[in-house]
Amino acid sequence: MASKPSVRFTRAHAPSSLTITVNGAQKYQTIDGFGASLTDSSAWLLYTKLTPEQRKQTMHDLFDIKTGIGLGFVREPMGASDLALNDYSYDDLPKGQTDPELKHFSIAHDDAYILPSLREAIAINPQLKVIATPWSPPGWMKTSDAMIGGSLKDSGYAPLATYFVKFIQAYEAAGVPIYGITMQNEALYVPKDYPGMDFPAEAQKRFLRDNLGPALAGANLHPKVMVYDHNWDKPEYPTTIFSDPTASKYAAGVAWHCYGGDVAAQSAVHDKFPDKDAWETECSGGTWQKGNLLAVTAGLIIGSTRNWAKSVELWNMALDQNNGPNTGGCAICRGVVTVDTSKTPATVTKTVDYYALGHASKFVHPGAVRVESNSFGNKSIEDVAFQNTDGSMALVVFNNAETPQTFAVSDSGAAFTYTLPAGSLATFTWKPTANTSKH
Repeated sequence: MASKPSVRFTRAHAPSSLTITVNGAQKYQTIDGFGASLTDSSAWLLYTKLTPEQRKQTMHDLFDIKTGIGLGFVREPMGASDLALNDYSYDDLPKGQTDPELKHFSIAHDDAYILPSLREAIAINPQLKVIATPWSPPGWMKTSDAMIGGSLKDSGYAPLATYFVKFIQAYEAAGVPIYGITMQNEALYVPKDYPGMDFPAEAQKRFLRDNLGPALAGANLHPKVMVYDHNWDKPEYPTTIFSDPTASKYAAGVAWHCYGGDVAAQSAVHDKFPDKDAWETECSGGTWQKGNLLAVTAGLIIGSTRNWAKSVELWNMALDQNNGPNTGGCAICRGVVTVDTSKTPATVTKTVDYYALGHASKFVHPGAVRVESNSFGNKSIEDVAFQNTDGSMALVVFNNAETPQTFAVSDSGAAFTYTLPAGSLATFTWKPTANTSKH
């Protein structure tokens, strides 16, 4: 993330076989933001393992639009995920006991470091949007009578809707407004060593239609409800929910993960249901990735937004030198930053994902609109263009070829040429003027 010398638009430019034409008149989706999840592990590391000065610097590096990369979208687990210190929900009871009226509901667990971290992030970036996702409801709502495994009992539907209402109300009272929710993380995968739940499309449709939607409306709560929250390879899942008129009216769109299928599924569902939005809500980097790691995250940002995503979100905001702490699940995932607790004091290192996200989040602000630009495929120049609310343009370009590539960028009849090294990512910003020969 280094500023380069300015380039100038001119009407007298050498033509290029690789010319990116930006057309600000053709607009697509509005952007909510870019970011990652402040999991239990991430918040614990940032809040308890760094000195106050280190934490302040790191939080500004992550969330400050001027001095950092201005991340503006955070996905918050509702209770434990695999990246947590222990398994917990907000209404845990001994086996055999139930609490259908949720009299024991409490977010006290989050008071120690999760809520303070979120409030600090919001103070740095007031435009920050928070979405919330359960990996599992309380065990007593499930057939397994535990947070691991099982599916939702018939008797659990109404209490789970109340659980969402109470969570949103409690978080808002604690100074963290909830912009959106998903009903279940990875609804078609049931892990064996960390919280999860089987929640097939028909069951989620029923829950949204008969329980969650009415409960939110009755409490005068209006979060964006995102269905599915799983991989690109099962587009029939959100289609099942959107095909039910009553369930569909409560759904804002689809949350997508990157671990299976093709990103084009986002566009396929959008084309069938154009009134439904798309968010990319989880994609983790990790030690399994080889070669140019920048290519993976750059490709995710460009591919997701070119296929209607309003957000691009990685997995953990921060992990330690051992890719944890974790209770199971992914022990090889990469954070946006690494907090090395083996040293005294701990050290913070920005990973490749920090810089890749920054090329979008620092220059494409919430409320920006994706605009038309042509791209040249995954072995050449890839790009995506946006217009911010102040009229400024931002063009993210990645050279996915094995050699340097010279290309032109054209806007309103003026253009410039640029040579980008192999495997490199660049962001160009300009503000159109009445005299389009200069930008």
